Amino acid sequence: MASAREPGIRIRPLQEVEDMSIGVDLQRRVWGYAEIDTVPDQIFIVARESGGQVLGAFHEDKAIGFALAFAGVHGARIHLHSHMVAVLPEYQDRGVGRTLKLAQRDDAISRGIDLIEWTFDPLELKNAYFNLVRLGAVVRRYLPNFYGRTSSPLHGGLPTDRLVAEWWVRSARVEELLDGKLPKAGRDRVRIRIPAGIRQITSSNPAEAESIQTGVRSQFERYTAEGRAAVGFEFDLEQGSYVLEPYED
Repeated sequence: MASAREPGIRIRPLQEVEDMSIGVDLQRRVWGYAEIDTVPDQIFIVARESGGQVLGAFHEDKAIGFALAFAGVHGARIHLHSHMVAVLPEYQDRGVGRTLKLAQRDDAISRGIDLIEWTFDPLELKNAYFNLVRLGAVVRRYLPNFYGRTSSPLHGGLPTDRLVAEWWVRSARVEELLDGKLPKAGRDRVRIRIPAGIRQITSSNPAEAESIQTGVRSQFERYTAEGRAAVGFEFDLEQGSYVLEPYED
């Protein structure tokens, strides 16, 4: 279906019932999920049969990643909700995750679907850069403690606050970014800053990390209520910064 930039890696839909265990196994290997937090193979089957997406990434014959999306509806608009994209640690930063997302986009466009959404942790700075700068998603919604507190080490015991990425797959913004062109900066920009070492803080001082998270939540809720969206992300040695500006469809 699609090829990553590294030879020998391919993306294909997972069709057979036996294939669905791939996603179950990779959840445990990538995120260390306990049984109670692991999405079972039956849900992958339901997603496939109800208009969603189940894609696998393979290096030769080895399963190295997957993407799981559900069909969704906002009002009368059909969209895809990308629930999970996972890549084995040893294959990360090798183009596999981006190729999985682009395969999701190709499938959506082939079916006349304009929007793919997903949630991500506001404190995961690398993901923020990937979603906003590499893919061209925008963020207008902040969901406090969306999944509740979980057993996963990935969440560090914090509330599972999430941002909603809106990926308008046929928009001029997305087309330009995927072609390597940066969009023009808008006016009235504001920034939400997060320490570059937030993950180390989460491990060493969870109370401080939760205080930082609370501040980020408050700023996002205030700025999005004013009609701004996160449209960019900036890094320096000390912090990562969400860039928000007035935004309309």
